[in-house]
Amino acid sequence: MAAGSVNPFNTSDSDEEAERRREPSPSAEPHGASLAPFSSQTDAEPRALSLPGTRASPGGDGVPTETRVSVDAVAAQLLRDQYILTALELHTELLEAGRELPRLRDYFSNPGNFERQSGTPPACKDPGAVALNRTGSISTLDSLDFTRYSDDGNRESDERVAVLEFELRKAKETIQALRTNLTQATECEIPSQERKNYKSSPEIQEPIRPLEKRALNFLVNEYLLKNEYKLSSITFSDENDDQDFELWDDVGLNTPKPPDLLQLYRNCGSSQLSPREMADVAVGMDTSDLTKDFITQEPVQRIETIQEQEIIQELEYQISLLNSEKQSLAEQITQLQSKIEGMQRSVSVSVVTPAGCRSSDPGLPCESPVDNGQYLDIRRPTEVDTGSDTTQTARLPPAAPPAAGLDSENSTQCLNMFKSPSQHGRGAVRFDQPNRKLSPAFHQALLSFCHTSADSRLGSEVSCIADSEESVMLMLGRCLPHIVPNVLLAKREELIPLILCTACLHPEPKERDQLLHILFNLIKRPDDDQRQMILTGCVAFARHVGPTRVEAELLPQCWEQINHKYPERRLLVAESCGALAPYLPKEIRSSLVLSMLQQMLAEDKVDLVREAVVRSLGIIMGYIDDPDKYSQGFELMLLSLSDLSERVVSATHQVFIPAFAAWTTELGNLQSHLIPSLLTRIERLLQGEHGLDEHKLHMFLSALQSLIPPLFAVVLQNAPFTGRARLANEVTPIEVTRFPRPASPLQDVSTLVGGREQLAALLHLYEHQLQHEGTAGWDRLLWVVNQLLPRLIEIVGGINVSSSTCVHEFSRFFWRLCRTFGKTFTNTKVKPQFQEILRLSEENVDATAGNGVLTKATVPIYATGVLTCYNQEEDRKLLIAFLEDVMTTLSLSHAPLDSLKASFVELGANPAYHELLLTVLWFGVVHTSALVRCTAARMFELLVKGVNETLVAQRVVPALITLSSDPEISVRISTIPAFGTIMETVTQRELLERVKMQLASFLEDPQYQDQHSLHMEIIKTFGRVGPNAEPRFRDEFVLPHLHKLAMVNNMQTVEQKRMDVASQLFEAYSALSCCFISEEVMLNHFLPGLRCLRSDMEHLSPEHEVILSSMVKECELKVESRAMGEPPGGTAPSPVAAHTSTQEEINAVKNVNLVN
Repeated sequence: MAAGSVNPFNTSDSDEEAERRREPSPSAEPHGASLAPFSSQTDAEPRALSLPGTRASPGGDGVPTETRVSVDAVAAQLLRDQYILTALELHTELLEAGRELPRLRDYFSNPGNFERQSGTPPACKDPGAVALNRTGSISTLDSLDFTRYSDDGNRESDERVAVLEFELRKAKETIQALRTNLTQATECEIPSQERKNYKSSPEIQEPIRPLEKRALNFLVNEYLLKNEYKLSSITFSDENDDQDFELWDDVGLNTPKPPDLLQLYRNCGSSQLSPREMADVAVGMDTSDLTKDFITQEPVQRIETIQEQEIIQELEYQISLLNSEKQSLAEQITQLQSKIEGMQRSVSVSVVTPAGCRSSDPGLPCESPVDNGQYLDIRRPTEVDTGSDTTQTARLPPAAPPAAGLDSENSTQCLNMFKSPSQHGRGAVRFDQPNRKLSPAFHQALLSFCHTSADSRLGSEVSCIADSEESVMLMLGRCLPHIVPNVLLAKREELIPLILCTACLHPEPKERDQLLHILFNLIKRPDDDQRQMILTGCVAFARHVGPTRVEAELLPQCWEQINHKYPERRLLVAESCGALAPYLPKEIRSSLVLSMLQQMLAEDKVDLVREAVVRSLGIIMGYIDDPDKYSQGFELMLLSLSDLSERVVSATHQVFIPAFAAWTTELGNLQSHLIPSLLTRIERLLQGEHGLDEHKLHMFLSALQSLIPPLFAVVLQNAPFTGRARLANEVTPIEVTRFPRPASPLQDVSTLVGGREQLAALLHLYEHQLQHEGTAGWDRLLWVVNQLLPRLIEIVGGINVSSSTCVHEFSRFFWRLCRTFGKTFTNTKVKPQFQEILRLSEENVDATAGNGVLTKATVPIYATGVLTCYNQEEDRKLLIAFLEDVMTTLSLSHAPLDSLKASFVELGANPAYHELLLTVLWFGVVHTSALVRCTAARMFELLVKGVNETLVAQRVVPALITLSSDPEISVRISTIPAFGTIMETVTQRELLERVKMQLASFLEDPQYQDQHSLHMEIIKTFGRVGPNAEPRFRDEFVLPHLHKLAMVNNMQTVEQKRMDVASQLFEAYSALSCCFISEEVMLNHFLPGLRCLRSDMEHLSPEHEVILSSMVKECELKVESRAMGEPPGGTAPSPVAAHTSTQEEINAVKNVNLVN
């Protein structure tokens, strides 16, 4: 690099550049004569640096000799001539080679060398040096100032990046060096005397060092994670929150990472070389064998030695700084200790004459002041006991700090001598005094050499022994807050008894509040067992302290955590409100606690929390006695029932509704308000203009169903025979199946009336009363018979029979109602009311006024909800007769069959009724009326889907074949949907072949060629069952016959018939286009059938013709792509896209037809 080149760090003008080129003065020479050839020459005459170096001979003759210039001299010359980048490159190369120069390190470590100044830079006293522009540094945040550089500063940007990279590297090296030093300091923490003790006594284990502890913690956590102990790893991380287990460098301190625990365990038993098996070996070398190059490296080694000495000096300087800081801290400690001793002396003087002993009556003994938390130490031998309790003195240990519980304000009233039980009635403990004349100060100084310490909180607690129950509580109150954080999370529940006992007996309210706060925050996320232990402790605490303290101390802890971020803590709050309900003041139960739970029910997002809230609300309802809160309880019931979580709704039925119903019964509102309110809401739902909300209907009906056991209990407990139930000694045991299985023990009737014996006695009298004495004077039962049942039947008559959900819900409700109230009640009270409305007598068959009810939901609900309650032979016969009468009545009156179909669907869901339904249908098969036979044939379609194939083969198919040969063509046509359903659901080959033969006879028999209705039914059935039928049946039977029907329809002369068949074919082909069809069937039957249908639609329905053309094109593309073995071309749409667009067009046409 030429001396006259432009310095890239200098952005000054030409005058500054000329000033920079002045010749340096002799005073700027830093290294004496050895650097004279470099310093004596100006920048205008640059010295050639291509050779290793030149310098004058010692003789002064000026003859140049070949020699080596030291690297330090080259660095000095580069810095003096302001070749900064070259010096930086040299420094970087030396660093990489491990030969750092102190000169370059000091220069580039000083940011002041790069500041913009008008004078001489501080790092270089050379007046000829030119000021440099400071490059942005990370350490000074100058890199954010981009306005100091010109727009053409690409070169300056590169230089700035180079300097910043160098500074970053230097910072990392500094951090690494500090880590090394700190590691060495940490390893040297244990005093040498202690290490000698450990070496002399191998059985005593050396205490673990901080570095070793962190390293072991990291390895243990790593082992837990690798072996899937994730919960243990989380707990371990929580207990060592001062350590980052993600990064080994946090262990610290430039320490290499050891192998994992498994590798250490496997290597711990491996044999190692003993000292006897090792020997030191050295190799000698003659200096005459060394090369000349090796000898010339001697100056370099000398430079490295100098560098090491400088590093040692720098470390010694840091050590001196640390020693001075240590000395200053020691002086501060000495001053604090002197202040403590002064305070202790003042306390000991004030205790001799405490302020509390100043009494107006000198004859009265002095009362000890109340202890505020400080214990007293054992008296010293030097103290003389006077034998009087009123003159005993005590003072703190000599070195007890103020943190032990005393301050300057209350020190004169906080000391109290507690006596153990053995001390009562006699003087304080006496110690033998030595017959010596040593001064007390000497004794005190002598005892200071004992290994005792009271200079810490724990030391002061250990040195002061509590000798009464109150003092023990005070000690626990102080120590527990320090013990809890150091106990493992998995074992913290072991502290619950200790915390609760201390909180119960501690005299200070503030300390009790702190202990209860620790109890509720004992575990970060308590599980079920831990919450159960905490709740058990809270209940025990409440029983011990009473309602006032529960309200003042426990409830605030619940209120504080009502919005805690962890759901387990909110769950604990919700459960606590229910567990503490019996022990709270009644005003608090119905106000504060109820409001807390209502808020959590409305706002909490976690299902488990809301479930616990509902359970606690149920418990509150069991203890509340404020009638004004009834409306709030009713709203809470509706809010709980409308919850989207099944867990919450289940808890509502299991706990809340039974408890609320019990309270409502006491208020007399069960029959007057609660049940009527739910019925009113159901009526509004059924009369709504925007359709039926089935979710709300289920919600209200399920609530009514949960109220059936409380209603029956009210009827039993308010019966005319209730007073006689206690006199019955021998009663018949209750049958196991007498009542439906309750959702919870709270819905068990025996629980509601007071036990199974009491229930058995009441049931015996209940049945006798209904059978022999009637219901006169039985108001509660008369309300059920005269008001509840008629209203329910009226509601049932307004239900849409096509809504299977509504039919099912009401059927379950009536079934549970009849099972709960018993068979006698059902036969004498429920069935007559339904029979009166249905009127199934033969003379009313043609009466239009009597047929309207048969088409409503009353029929399926009566059949499935009332007639199926009991399964004895007479009950089954009654159900069969009812269904036969309904089928006959509806068929002969040409009424819709929806109610009969709903009955078959509901009953067919239970396999126990399949035989019964087949008996009813066989009655229709052999009926004399063709209308009844047609109805029976159509009912087979609904029954086939749920009946097993054995019954289909033995009972269904023979009945259908019998009907298929019926003299009436309408009966034969009615069997086609049932045959199609069999093809869709049955897998037996024999059955399928029989059905196939029967359908083929319908299609191929000449007598059916002109049967337009038969063709319509077959096409409709093929379109319904074709996509789900067996592929072989679809390809060999359905598609070929659809092709034939389409061809025949082309020749149809009657316009209306042609249009009807074309519409049904369009629906069938649209459904079958989604199926996979082989290429042969596609070419031979599917495409030809579509083309025939398209020709019909060209004249009958142009909008259908467009869709059919698209379907034909799509099928042709499929055939072509299969023939070529490739997907359709780029311009043609894919089959999926084409089919999607086709289906959209089909749906649009259907909507247009519906509107028309």
